[in-house]
Amino acid sequence: MPFIEALGQFSLRVGAGNFCLIHVSLVPVLSVVGEQKTKPTQHSVRGLRSLGLAPNILACRSTTELDENVKEKLSRFCHVQIENIITLYDVSNIWRVPLLLKEQKAHEAILKVLNLNGKTREPALGEWTSRADLCDRLVEPIRVAMVGKYTGLSDSYLSVLKALLHASVACHRKLCIDWVPASDLEDTTMEENPESYKNAWKLLKGADAILVPGGFGDRGVEGKILAAKYARENRIPYLGICLGMQIAVIEFARSVLGLHDANSTEFDPNTRNPCVIFMPEGSKTHMGGTMRLGSRRTYFQGTSSKSSKLYGSRSFIDERHRHRYEVNPDMVEQFEDSGFSFTGKDESGRRMEIIELPNHPYFVGVQFHPEFKSRPGRPSALFLGLVAAGSGQLDAVLKKGTVKSPCRMSNGSSHLYDNATTTLANGALSGIYCNGNGLHV
Repeated sequence: MPFIEALGQFSLRVGAGNFCLIHVSLVPVLSVVGEQKTKPTQHSVRGLRSLGLAPNILACRSTTELDENVKEKLSRFCHVQIENIITLYDVSNIWRVPLLLKEQKAHEAILKVLNLNGKTREPALGEWTSRADLCDRLVEPIRVAMVGKYTGLSDSYLSVLKALLHASVACHRKLCIDWVPASDLEDTTMEENPESYKNAWKLLKGADAILVPGGFGDRGVEGKILAAKYARENRIPYLGICLGMQIAVIEFARSVLGLHDANSTEFDPNTRNPCVIFMPEGSKTHMGGTMRLGSRRTYFQGTSSKSSKLYGSRSFIDERHRHRYEVNPDMVEQFEDSGFSFTGKDESGRRMEIIELPNHPYFVGVQFHPEFKSRPGRPSALFLGLVAAGSGQLDAVLKKGTVKSPCRMSNGSSHLYDNATTTLANGALSGIYCNGNGLHV
């Protein structure tokens, strides 16, 4: 394995005191007797040593905290000091992991190996601890229907899930994801598999908010269009990301503008009403290097829109992009005449970045990916808007720029979450993911 050899050469070049190797290993627990088995870790450390690497710290993943005699055994047979053996056992939510590491003084072990003792300050984790405690106390749910193509593999939408989690905690709501396969909403499924069709629509209609994430290809597109139509007509909070925004544009063109064959040229190159077209930044004929990729600037067209207020009424924002197709600029006037607002554009005014329906509680689509910049305690503005709208807090967020109930910190002060980012954790294949604890429930 080349990277193992590279690490070995690097450790030799920088020398002792400048290299710290942390070996993460599984310590399984036999469910019948509850015994913690150390052999897998012993064998993996022996394999590392045979390749010229000796771990300084062992991070042992297990369902329960390691017994002291197990730590002593690992220390003896793996040649690692017992204070450098860290237990990573199951916790109530993923935000407790840093707290778990601090409790076991993992940071001190790392600093000691790197000869950095006395040069750093004690970790300030008061706010992080309060957030982890809050996550455990959440009871009132917010149900978000995730309408996508890869709902059988929740990690496909991991960034979106994390962003939703950040926003739901900021709004003091327990996140529940309803996974809705887009193709199951289509009429063909009603004929071929009525049960799946019925279940998909039941989940969609029971949601507090609907999110259509990005994607490529035409499978499930008609189902996503139906989801956008349901959200628009029934005034359900909706957020469309990348393809999800384009879906909202297509649906509006068909249902409101009367262009029944409106489509994206990605799905129908010969459509007579191409409301979404191929607009690469590079070559228009070769696939390689045609994607609009990375951070790009979006300019708000005024400060009265919901998206502008969520971002703090700034004149522009920088968000990350990953797409080739955009709203057809030649049809923008036709959309705007029918009440469809393009509240964010690029510097040229030709690329539509944000769409909204002004007379809808929350119907927003963005060409960029706001989930990529979401952080715990700093939820993405648009994800925060979606969750706030679904939980009846949007007016308070728009007026104050914060959620209505602050998180109480360990020092007694109040922290009001700003509206700049959003996240969630990896969803469950059963259809519901709750509370961001990393477990399928």
